[in-house]
Amino acid sequence: MKQKSWHLDRREFLRGSGMALALPFLECMGWANAAAAGKGLPKRMVVSYFAYGAYMPDSRDGMPLAGKSHHDWNWWPCSNPGPLTFNKSAAPFEPLKNYVSYLRGLDHAGGYGLGGHSSGDVFGTGANMSGDEKTNNISIDQLAANINGHKTRYASLVLGTEGGTGSYGSCKTLSHYGPGRPIPSMQNPREIFNRMFQPYAGSSVEQIRARLKRDTSVLDLILDDSKILHSRLGKADQEKMGEYLDTVRAIEKRVENTSRWTHEPLPNVDRKGLNLDVPYKAAQEYVRCMYDLLYLAFQTDSTRYATLMLESEQSQGTEMWNYATYALGYKGATHDIAHKRPVESGLWDNWRAQQHAYFLQRLRDTKEGDGNMLDRTLVLWGSGHPHGSHSTKNYPIHLAGGNALGFKHGKLHAFEGDKKKPLANLFVSMLNAVDAPTGKFADSTGEMTELLG
Repeated sequence: MKQKSWHLDRREFLRGSGMALALPFLECMGWANAAAAGKGLPKRMVVSYFAYGAYMPDSRDGMPLAGKSHHDWNWWPCSNPGPLTFNKSAAPFEPLKNYVSYLRGLDHAGGYGLGGHSSGDVFGTGANMSGDEKTNNISIDQLAANINGHKTRYASLVLGTEGGTGSYGSCKTLSHYGPGRPIPSMQNPREIFNRMFQPYAGSSVEQIRARLKRDTSVLDLILDDSKILHSRLGKADQEKMGEYLDTVRAIEKRVENTSRWTHEPLPNVDRKGLNLDVPYKAAQEYVRCMYDLLYLAFQTDSTRYATLMLESEQSQGTEMWNYATYALGYKGATHDIAHKRPVESGLWDNWRAQQHAYFLQRLRDTKEGDGNMLDRTLVLWGSGHPHGSHSTKNYPIHLAGGNALGFKHGKLHAFEGDKKKPLANLFVSMLNAVDAPTGKFADSTGEMTELLG
Protein backbone atom coordinates (compact mmCIF):
# COMPACT_ATOMS: atom_id res chain seq x y z
CA MET A 1 0.00 0.00 0.00
CA LYS A 2 1.41 3.41 -0.99
CA GLN A 3 1.78 5.98 1.78
CA LYS A 4 -0.45 9.02 1.32
CA SER A 5 0.24 12.50 2.64
CA TRP A 6 -2.15 12.03 5.56
CA HIS A 7 -0.70 8.69 6.63
CA LEU A 8 1.44 8.68 9.76
CA ASP A 9 3.99 6.18 10.95
CA ARG A 10 3.20 4.63 14.35
CA ARG A 11 6.68 5.64 15.50
CA GLU A 12 6.24 9.34 14.75
CA PHE A 13 6.27 11.34 17.94
CA LEU A 14 5.93 14.79 19.42
CA ARG A 15 8.80 16.62 21.14
CA GLY A 16 8.35 19.13 23.90
CA SER A 17 10.10 20.18 27.11
CA GLY A 18 12.94 17.80 26.28
CA MET A 19 10.68 14.72 26.18
CA ALA A 20 9.59 12.50 23.31
CA LEU A 21 6.08 11.02 23.38
CA ALA A 22 4.73 8.49 20.92
CA LEU A 23 1.39 9.30 19.39
CA PRO A 24 -1.58 7.12 20.38
CA PHE A 25 -2.83 4.72 17.72
CA LEU A 26 -4.76 6.79 15.18
CA GLU A 27 -6.78 5.66 12.16
CA CYS A 28 -4.28 7.26 9.80
CA MET A 29 -1.62 4.93 11.19
CA GLY A 30 -3.46 1.80 10.13
CA TRP A 31 -1.88 1.89 6.66
CA ALA A 32 1.56 1.06 8.09
CA ASN A 33 0.39 -2.01 9.99
CA ALA A 34 -1.49 -3.36 7.00
CA ALA A 35 1.36 -2.60 4.60
CA ALA A 36 4.17 -4.07 6.67
CA ALA A 37 5.23 -7.37 5.20
CA GLY A 38 3.59 -10.18 7.14
CA LYS A 39 2.46 -7.82 9.86
CA GLY A 40 -1.17 -6.99 10.59
CA LEU A 41 -2.93 -5.27 13.42
CA PRO A 42 -2.15 -6.51 16.97
CA LYS A 43 -3.63 -9.80 18.16
CA ARG A 44 -4.24 -9.76 21.90
CA MET A 45 -5.28 -12.13 24.66
CA VAL A 46 -6.54 -11.73 28.25
CA VAL A 47 -7.17 -14.38 30.91
CA SER A 48 -9.30 -13.11 33.81
CA TYR A 49 -10.38 -15.03 36.91
CA PHE A 50 -13.06 -14.39 39.52
CA ALA A 51 -12.93 -16.17 42.86
CA TYR A 52 -15.34 -18.35 44.85
CA GLY A 53 -17.19 -19.75 41.86
CA ALA A 54 -20.59 -18.81 40.46
CA TYR A 55 -24.20 -19.21 41.57
CA MET A 56 -25.88 -22.19 39.87
CA PRO A 57 -29.16 -23.05 41.63
CA ASP A 58 -31.31 -25.97 40.46
CA SER A 59 -28.26 -27.79 39.14
CA ARG A 60 -25.78 -30.47 40.13
CA ASP A 61 -22.18 -29.32 39.90
CA GLY A 62 -23.42 -26.66 37.52
CA MET A 63 -25.24 -29.07 35.22
CA PRO A 64 -29.01 -28.48 34.73
CA LEU A 65 -31.36 -30.84 36.53
CA ALA A 66 -34.09 -32.50 34.46
CA GLY A 67 -37.51 -30.97 35.01
CA LYS A 68 -36.14 -27.78 36.55
CA SER A 69 -36.72 -24.47 34.82
CA HIS A 70 -33.71 -22.24 34.33
CA HIS A 71 -33.23 -19.91 37.27
CA ASP A 72 -33.17 -16.14 36.63
CA TRP A 73 -30.03 -15.82 38.73
CA ASN A 74 -28.12 -18.85 37.45
CA TRP A 75 -24.68 -17.78 36.21
CA TRP A 76 -25.33 -19.58 32.92
CA PRO A 77 -27.47 -17.26 30.76
CA CYS A 78 -29.75 -20.05 29.53
CA SER A 79 -30.16 -23.79 29.94
CA ASN A 80 -30.13 -25.30 26.46
CA PRO A 81 -27.11 -25.27 24.14
CA GLY A 82 -27.59 -23.04 21.14
CA PRO A 83 -28.26 -19.34 20.52
CA LEU A 84 -27.87 -17.24 23.64
CA THR A 85 -30.74 -15.80 25.60
CA PHE A 86 -29.93 -13.81 28.73
CA ASN A 87 -31.36 -14.18 32.22
CA LYS A 88 -30.95 -11.57 34.97
CA SER A 89 -27.48 -12.73 35.98
CA ALA A 90 -26.03 -12.50 32.47
CA ALA A 91 -28.01 -9.42 31.34
CA PRO A 92 -24.96 -7.08 31.17
CA PHE A 93 -23.65 -9.11 28.23
CA GLU A 94 -26.80 -8.94 26.09
CA PRO A 95 -25.62 -5.84 24.15
CA LEU A 96 -22.47 -7.86 23.31
CA LYS A 97 -24.34 -10.98 22.23
CA ASN A 98 -22.42 -11.40 18.98
CA TYR A 99 -19.11 -11.14 20.83
CA VAL A 100 -19.59 -13.62 23.68
CA SER A 101 -19.86 -17.38 24.16
CA TYR A 102 -20.55 -19.49 27.24
CA LEU A 103 -18.86 -22.88 27.47
CA ARG A 104 -20.30 -25.45 29.89
CA GLY A 105 -18.56 -28.66 30.91
CA LEU A 106 -14.94 -27.50 30.55
CA ASP A 107 -12.29 -27.90 33.24
CA HIS A 108 -8.68 -28.86 33.94
CA ALA A 109 -8.28 -32.50 34.95
CA GLY A 110 -5.05 -31.42 36.63
CA GLY A 111 -7.10 -29.55 39.22
CA TYR A 112 -9.46 -32.40 40.19
CA GLY A 113 -7.48 -33.31 43.27
CA LEU A 114 -6.92 -29.78 44.53
CA GLY A 115 -10.32 -28.83 45.90
CA GLY A 116 -12.46 -25.92 44.79
CA HIS A 117 -10.64 -23.14 46.60
CA SER A 118 -7.26 -24.26 45.27
CA SER A 119 -8.28 -24.79 41.65
CA GLY A 120 -7.52 -21.17 40.81
CA ASP A 121 -3.87 -22.19 41.00
CA VAL A 122 -4.07 -24.08 37.71
CA PHE A 123 -6.66 -21.95 35.89
CA GLY A 124 -4.12 -20.46 33.48
CA THR A 125 -1.80 -23.48 33.28
CA GLY A 126 -3.80 -26.71 33.38
CA ALA A 127 -0.92 -28.25 35.33
CA ASN A 128 -1.52 -31.50 37.19
CA MET A 129 -0.47 -30.13 40.56
CA SER A 130 -2.16 -32.87 42.53
CA GLY A 131 -0.42 -35.50 40.42
CA ASP A 132 2.93 -35.57 38.67
CA GLU A 133 3.53 -31.80 38.55
CA LYS A 134 4.41 -30.66 42.05
CA THR A 135 4.89 -27.05 40.98
CA ASN A 136 2.88 -25.01 38.51
CA ASN A 137 3.83 -25.00 34.85
CA ILE A 138 3.85 -22.27 32.21
CA SER A 139 0.63 -20.28 31.80
CA ILE A 140 -1.07 -19.59 28.50
CA ASP A 141 -0.15 -15.88 28.51
CA GLN A 142 3.53 -16.58 29.11
CA LEU A 143 3.70 -19.16 26.35
CA ALA A 144 2.39 -16.51 23.95
CA ALA A 145 4.70 -13.88 25.45
CA ASN A 146 7.73 -16.14 24.91
CA ILE A 147 6.94 -16.17 21.20
CA ASN A 148 5.71 -12.63 20.52
CA GLY A 149 6.54 -10.59 23.61
CA HIS A 150 9.47 -8.88 21.90
CA LYS A 151 7.04 -7.04 19.63
CA THR A 152 5.89 -4.74 22.43
CA ARG A 153 7.56 -2.75 25.20
CA TYR A 154 6.28 -5.24 27.78
CA ALA A 155 6.03 -8.93 26.97
CA SER A 156 2.99 -9.29 29.24
CA LEU A 157 1.01 -7.54 31.96
CA VAL A 158 0.20 -9.42 35.17
CA LEU A 159 -2.54 -7.86 37.32
CA GLY A 160 -4.38 -9.03 40.44
CA THR A 161 -6.55 -7.28 42.98
CA GLU A 162 -4.49 -8.69 45.86
CA GLY A 163 -0.99 -8.56 44.38
CA GLY A 164 1.99 -10.88 44.76
CA THR A 165 2.11 -14.61 44.12
CA GLY A 166 0.42 -16.18 47.13
CA SER A 167 1.37 -19.78 47.86
CA TYR A 168 0.45 -23.35 46.89
CA GLY A 169 -3.33 -23.67 47.06
CA SER A 170 -3.67 -19.92 47.63
CA CYS A 171 -2.36 -18.42 44.40
CA LYS A 172 -2.77 -14.67 43.83
CA THR A 173 -1.53 -14.64 40.26
CA LEU A 174 -2.58 -16.43 37.08
CA SER A 175 0.80 -16.08 35.36
CA HIS A 176 3.72 -18.50 35.59
CA TYR A 177 7.02 -18.58 33.72
CA GLY A 178 7.25 -22.32 34.15
CA PRO A 179 7.77 -24.94 36.85
CA GLY A 180 8.00 -23.27 40.23
CA ARG A 181 8.16 -19.68 38.96
CA PRO A 182 4.96 -17.70 39.54
CA ILE A 183 4.92 -14.07 38.41
CA PRO A 184 3.81 -11.57 41.08
CA SER A 185 0.66 -9.72 40.13
CA MET A 186 0.44 -5.93 40.46
CA GLN A 187 -2.48 -4.42 42.36
CA ASN A 188 -1.77 -0.71 42.90
CA PRO A 189 -3.18 1.41 40.03
CA ARG A 190 -0.61 4.20 40.38
CA GLU A 191 2.31 1.79 40.47
CA ILE A 192 0.91 -0.05 37.43
CA PHE A 193 0.48 3.20 35.50
CA ASN A 194 3.96 4.46 36.39
CA ARG A 195 5.59 1.18 35.48
CA MET A 196 3.89 1.11 32.09
CA PHE A 197 3.93 4.76 31.05
CA GLN A 198 6.53 6.46 33.27
CA PRO A 199 9.12 3.69 33.68
CA TYR A 200 12.21 5.88 33.94
CA ALA A 201 11.17 7.48 37.26
CA GLY A 202 12.89 10.82 36.72
CA SER A 203 16.08 9.36 35.24
CA SER A 204 17.25 10.30 31.78
CA VAL A 205 17.25 7.73 29.01
CA GLU A 206 21.06 7.85 29.02
CA GLN A 207 21.14 7.00 32.73
CA ILE A 208 18.73 4.11 32.19
CA ARG A 209 20.84 2.73 29.35
CA ALA A 210 24.01 2.94 31.47
CA ARG A 211 22.25 1.11 34.32
CA LEU A 212 21.03 -1.61 31.96
CA LYS A 213 24.53 -1.99 30.54
CA ARG A 214 25.88 -2.56 34.07
CA ASP A 215 23.12 -5.10 34.74
CA THR A 216 24.04 -6.94 31.55
CA SER A 217 27.67 -7.12 32.61
CA VAL A 218 26.75 -8.54 36.01
CA LEU A 219 24.48 -11.17 34.44
CA ASP A 220 27.24 -12.15 32.01
CA LEU A 221 29.63 -12.69 34.93
CA ILE A 222 27.08 -14.85 36.74
CA LEU A 223 26.57 -17.02 33.68
CA ASP A 224 30.34 -17.37 33.07
CA ASP A 225 31.02 -18.34 36.70
CA SER A 226 28.19 -20.84 36.67
CA LYS A 227 29.83 -22.78 33.83
CA ILE A 228 32.92 -23.30 35.97
CA LEU A 229 30.87 -24.26 39.04
CA HIS A 230 28.53 -26.63 37.19
CA SER A 231 31.11 -29.39 36.66
CA ARG A 232 31.86 -29.49 40.41
CA LEU A 233 28.26 -30.09 41.49
CA GLY A 234 26.34 -33.31 42.07
CA LYS A 235 23.31 -34.18 39.99
CA ALA A 236 20.73 -32.76 42.45
CA ASP A 237 22.67 -29.50 42.77
CA GLN A 238 23.11 -29.30 39.01
CA GLU A 239 19.32 -29.44 38.64
CA LYS A 240 18.86 -26.67 41.19
CA MET A 241 21.56 -24.61 39.49
CA GLY A 242 19.83 -25.20 36.16
CA GLU A 243 16.58 -23.76 37.52
CA TYR A 244 18.48 -20.78 38.94
CA LEU A 245 20.22 -20.13 35.61
CA ASP A 246 16.90 -20.30 33.77
CA THR A 247 15.79 -17.43 35.98
CA VAL A 248 19.02 -15.50 35.28
CA ARG A 249 18.57 -15.98 31.52
CA ALA A 250 14.97 -14.79 31.78
CA ILE A 251 16.18 -11.64 33.58
CA GLU A 252 18.87 -11.17 30.93
CA LYS A 253 16.24 -11.40 28.22
CA ARG A 254 14.09 -8.78 29.95
CA VAL A 255 17.09 -6.46 30.36
CA GLU A 256 17.88 -6.77 26.65
CA ASN A 257 14.27 -6.05 25.73
CA THR A 258 14.11 -3.03 28.05
CA SER A 259 17.36 -1.68 26.62
CA ARG A 260 16.04 -2.00 23.08
CA TRP A 261 12.83 -0.14 23.95
CA THR A 262 14.70 2.83 25.41
CA HIS A 263 15.25 3.80 21.77
CA GLU A 264 11.48 4.08 21.24
CA PRO A 265 9.36 7.00 22.51
CA LEU A 266 6.93 6.38 25.35
CA PRO A 267 3.21 6.52 24.54
CA ASN A 268 1.22 9.65 25.34
CA VAL A 269 -1.67 8.51 27.54
CA ASP A 270 -4.83 10.44 28.35
CA ARG A 271 -5.36 10.11 32.12
CA LYS A 272 -8.68 11.97 32.12
CA GLY A 273 -11.17 10.19 34.39
CA LEU A 274 -8.53 7.78 35.68
CA ASN A 275 -8.26 7.87 39.48
CA LEU A 276 -4.94 6.20 40.23
CA ASP A 277 -5.41 6.68 43.96
CA VAL A 278 -8.80 5.00 44.13
CA PRO A 279 -9.24 3.25 47.51
CA TYR A 280 -9.81 -0.50 47.48
CA LYS A 281 -13.08 0.00 49.35
CA ALA A 282 -14.51 1.82 46.33
CA ALA A 283 -15.24 -1.58 44.80
CA GLN A 284 -16.61 -0.65 41.37
CA GLU A 285 -14.25 2.27 40.78
CA TYR A 286 -11.22 0.20 41.76
CA VAL A 287 -12.10 -2.82 39.61
CA ARG A 288 -12.91 -0.59 36.64
CA CYS A 289 -9.63 1.27 37.12
CA MET A 290 -7.80 -2.05 36.79
CA TYR A 291 -9.75 -2.76 33.61
CA ASP A 292 -8.99 0.76 32.35
CA LEU A 293 -5.27 0.22 32.85
CA LEU A 294 -5.51 -3.04 30.92
CA TYR A 295 -7.40 -1.22 28.16
CA LEU A 296 -4.72 1.52 27.98
CA ALA A 297 -1.97 -1.10 27.78
CA PHE A 298 -3.67 -2.59 24.73
CA GLN A 299 -4.68 0.72 23.17
CA THR A 300 -1.06 1.93 23.22
CA ASP A 301 0.20 -1.50 22.14
CA SER A 302 2.41 -1.58 25.22
CA THR A 303 1.63 -5.29 25.56
CA ARG A 304 -0.63 -7.86 23.89
CA TYR A 305 -0.96 -10.49 26.62
CA ALA A 306 -2.37 -10.00 30.10
CA THR A 307 -3.87 -11.74 33.10
CA LEU A 308 -6.18 -10.28 35.73
CA MET A 309 -7.03 -12.15 38.93
CA LEU A 310 -10.14 -10.56 40.41
CA GLU A 311 -9.77 -11.75 44.01
CA SER A 312 -8.03 -14.96 44.98
CA GLU A 313 -9.66 -18.00 46.52
CA GLN A 314 -8.01 -17.13 49.84
CA SER A 315 -8.71 -13.41 50.21
CA GLN A 316 -9.14 -13.26 53.98
CA GLY A 317 -7.04 -10.48 55.45
CA THR A 318 -7.52 -8.24 52.40
CA GLU A 319 -10.16 -5.71 51.37
CA MET A 320 -11.38 -8.20 48.75
CA TRP A 321 -12.81 -10.36 51.52
CA ASN A 322 -15.50 -7.71 51.98
CA TYR A 323 -16.13 -6.72 48.38
CA ALA A 324 -19.69 -8.04 48.31
CA THR A 325 -20.33 -5.82 51.34
CA TYR A 326 -18.87 -2.76 49.64
CA ALA A 327 -20.65 -3.41 46.34
CA LEU A 328 -24.02 -4.76 47.49
CA GLY A 329 -24.31 -4.12 51.21
CA TYR A 330 -24.23 -7.90 51.81
CA LYS A 331 -23.69 -8.61 55.49
CA GLY A 332 -20.86 -11.09 55.46
CA ALA A 333 -17.61 -11.98 53.70
CA THR A 334 -17.68 -12.46 49.95
CA HIS A 335 -16.53 -16.04 50.50
CA ASP A 336 -19.71 -16.78 52.49
CA ILE A 337 -21.81 -16.35 49.35
CA ALA A 338 -20.19 -19.46 47.90
CA HIS A 339 -21.35 -21.51 50.89
CA LYS A 340 -24.65 -19.99 51.99
CA ARG A 341 -25.90 -19.12 48.50
CA PRO A 342 -28.27 -16.35 49.60
CA VAL A 343 -30.37 -14.24 47.24
CA GLU A 344 -27.40 -11.89 46.95
CA SER A 345 -25.42 -14.59 45.12
CA GLY A 346 -27.13 -13.81 41.85
CA LEU A 347 -26.79 -10.08 42.43
CA TRP A 348 -23.08 -10.55 43.09
CA ASP A 349 -22.61 -12.47 39.83
CA ASN A 350 -24.51 -9.73 38.02
CA TRP A 351 -22.27 -7.08 39.59
CA ARG A 352 -19.14 -8.90 38.44
CA ALA A 353 -20.67 -9.28 34.98
CA GLN A 354 -21.28 -5.52 34.86
CA GLN A 355 -17.60 -4.79 35.47
CA HIS A 356 -16.41 -7.28 32.87
CA ALA A 357 -18.97 -6.07 30.32
CA TYR A 358 -17.67 -2.53 30.92
CA PHE A 359 -14.20 -3.63 29.78
CA LEU A 360 -15.51 -5.55 26.77
CA GLN A 361 -17.65 -2.59 25.72
CA ARG A 362 -14.64 -0.25 25.86
CA LEU A 363 -12.80 -2.56 23.48
CA ARG A 364 -15.90 -2.88 21.30
CA ASP A 365 -16.33 0.91 21.09
CA THR A 366 -12.73 1.57 20.05
CA LYS A 367 -12.25 1.51 16.31
CA GLU A 368 -9.25 -0.40 14.99
CA GLY A 369 -8.64 -0.91 11.28
CA ASP A 370 -11.89 -1.97 9.64
CA GLY A 371 -13.30 -3.23 12.94
CA ASN A 372 -12.74 -2.63 16.64
CA MET A 373 -10.30 -3.66 19.36
CA LEU A 374 -12.53 -6.48 20.64
CA ASP A 375 -12.46 -8.06 17.18
CA ARG A 376 -8.75 -8.69 17.70
CA THR A 377 -8.73 -9.39 21.44
CA LEU A 378 -9.58 -12.76 22.99
CA VAL A 379 -10.88 -12.39 26.55
CA LEU A 380 -11.29 -15.51 28.67
CA TRP A 381 -13.23 -14.94 31.92
CA GLY A 382 -14.13 -17.61 34.42
CA SER A 383 -13.55 -19.43 37.69
CA GLY A 384 -12.22 -22.75 38.92
CA HIS A 385 -15.45 -24.17 40.39
CA PRO A 386 -19.24 -23.76 40.50
CA HIS A 387 -20.84 -22.43 43.67
CA GLY A 388 -22.38 -24.72 46.21
CA SER A 389 -20.54 -27.97 45.54
CA HIS A 390 -17.05 -26.49 45.19
CA SER A 391 -16.53 -29.23 42.64
CA THR A 392 -13.46 -28.73 40.50
CA LYS A 393 -15.39 -29.89 37.43
CA ASN A 394 -17.42 -27.81 35.03
CA TYR A 395 -15.83 -24.39 35.40
CA PRO A 396 -17.91 -21.29 34.67
CA ILE A 397 -16.29 -20.25 31.37
CA HIS A 398 -17.04 -17.18 29.25
CA LEU A 399 -15.12 -16.23 26.11
CA ALA A 400 -15.39 -12.92 24.29
CA GLY A 401 -13.89 -11.28 21.23
CA GLY A 402 -11.54 -12.50 18.57
CA ASN A 403 -14.21 -12.15 15.88
CA ALA A 404 -11.52 -11.12 13.39
CA LEU A 405 -9.24 -13.93 14.59
CA GLY A 406 -11.53 -16.75 13.50
CA PHE A 407 -13.91 -17.02 16.46
CA LYS A 408 -17.68 -17.13 16.15
CA HIS A 409 -19.92 -16.21 19.09
CA GLY A 410 -23.52 -15.94 20.25
CA LYS A 411 -24.04 -19.45 21.65
CA LEU A 412 -23.99 -21.56 24.78
CA HIS A 413 -21.84 -24.63 24.11
CA ALA A 414 -22.18 -27.76 26.24
CA PHE A 415 -19.24 -30.17 26.40
CA GLU A 416 -20.88 -32.90 28.40
CA GLY A 417 -21.07 -36.69 28.24
CA ASP A 418 -19.59 -37.99 25.00
CA LYS A 419 -18.92 -34.38 23.95
CA LYS A 420 -16.56 -33.83 26.89
CA LYS A 421 -13.40 -31.88 26.07
CA PRO A 422 -10.67 -30.35 28.23
CA LEU A 423 -10.46 -26.60 28.76
CA ALA A 424 -6.94 -26.82 27.39
CA ASN A 425 -8.41 -27.37 23.91
CA LEU A 426 -9.73 -23.81 24.08
CA PHE A 427 -6.26 -22.66 25.14
CA VAL A 428 -4.74 -24.27 22.04
CA SER A 429 -7.22 -22.47 19.79
CA MET A 430 -6.60 -19.15 21.55
CA LEU A 431 -2.83 -19.48 21.25
CA ASN A 432 -3.00 -20.36 17.58
CA ALA A 433 -5.30 -17.40 16.96
CA VAL A 434 -2.76 -14.93 18.41
CA ASP A 435 0.10 -16.30 16.32
CA ALA A 436 1.59 -18.48 19.06
CA PRO A 437 1.48 -21.82 17.20
CA THR A 438 0.66 -24.58 19.65
CA GLY A 439 -0.23 -28.20 18.99
CA LYS A 440 -0.41 -29.29 22.63
CA PHE A 441 -1.07 -27.52 25.93
CA ALA A 442 -1.48 -29.39 29.25
CA ASP A 443 -4.03 -32.18 28.66
CA SER A 444 -5.39 -30.86 25.35
CA THR A 445 -6.61 -33.26 22.69
CA GLY A 446 -6.84 -30.78 19.83
CA GLU A 447 -8.44 -27.44 19.04
CA MET A 448 -11.85 -26.14 20.13
CA THR A 449 -13.27 -26.22 16.61
CA GLU A 450 -16.84 -25.54 17.77
CA LEU A 451 -15.99 -21.86 18.27
CA LEU A 452 -13.99 -21.37 15.10
CA GLY A 453 -15.89 -19.77 12.27
